[in-house]
Amino acid sequence: MAEDLCNNAIEGLKKLLSERSDLESVAAAKIEQLTATLEAASSIERIKTGFAHFKTEKFEKNPSLYEQLTNGQHPKFMVFACSDSRVCPSHILDFQPGEAFMVRNIANMVPPYDKIKYTGVGAALEYAVLHLKVENILVMGHSCCGGIKGLMSIPDDGSTSSDFIEDWVKICSSAKNKVKAEFKDLDPAEQCTKVEMEAVNVSLGNLLTYPFVEAAVMNRTLSLKGGYYNFVKATFDIWCLDHGVSPSLTVV
Repeated sequence: MAEDLCNNAIEGLKKLLSERSDLESVAAAKIEQLTATLEAASSIERIKTGFAHFKTEKFEKNPSLYEQLTNGQHPKFMVFACSDSRVCPSHILDFQPGEAFMVRNIANMVPPYDKIKYTGVGAALEYAVLHLKVENILVMGHSCCGGIKGLMSIPDDGSTSSDFIEDWVKICSSAKNKVKAEFKDLDPAEQCTKVEMEAVNVSLGNLLTYPFVEAAVMNRTLSLKGGYYNFVKATFDIWCLDHGVSPSLTVV
C-alpha cells in the first residue's frame, strides 16, 4: 500500500515537472526524497518477508530442533568462510542450525596468532576450540574471490590505497608469492584461481600458530580441513591438514 502511494506520488511529480519547468528543482528534490523512502520501505519489507518464510517453513515445521537449541550449542564444525554474498556455507553445505560455528571475513582468511591485531579471530577460535570443543575447522575458499583479486593487484612495493582491505588480504601474501614463482607462465586469471586455493593452505598453517589449536591437533581431538567451492562449475574440493596436506577429494 505504502509502495503504491509513493509510486503514484512520484508519477504525479514527474507529470507536474513536464508541465511546469519552473518547479523543476522543487519537484526533483521531492522525487529524490520519495524514492529514498520507497527504497527503505522495500528493504524492510524484504527482511520481514524473509523472516516470515523462515518461521513458517523452518521454525514451525521443526519445533524439536529449535527447542533443543535453547539448551545450548554443540557444533562439530567451525567454518572460516568469505563474506561474499554468493558463498553462504550453510546454504552450500546444508548445515542446520547448531551444526557449524561460523566466522566470515574478506577472502576467508585466518591471520596468525596476535593478541593485539587480530583479537576478533582469536576470540572466535578460542571459544570454538576450548569451550565448544569443535572437532573440525574448515577454511573454505571459493572461485571469483574479490579479496584474492585485491591481493593480486597490490603493487610489488606493497603500497595500499584503502584503509583496511589491502592490509587484511596481505595476510596471505605468501600464497601470492608462491603462485607467481611456481606458475609465472599462467595468465593472471589462472594465477588468481591458484592463489584462491593456496591462500586456504596459508590459513591452515596460521591456525597452528594458535597454541590451543596446535595442542588440540596434536592430541587428535581437532582436524583442520581446507575446502574450495567453485560456484561456476558447482564443485567442491576438500583436503585435510594432519601434519601435512593429504590428497584432495572433489565432490562434483
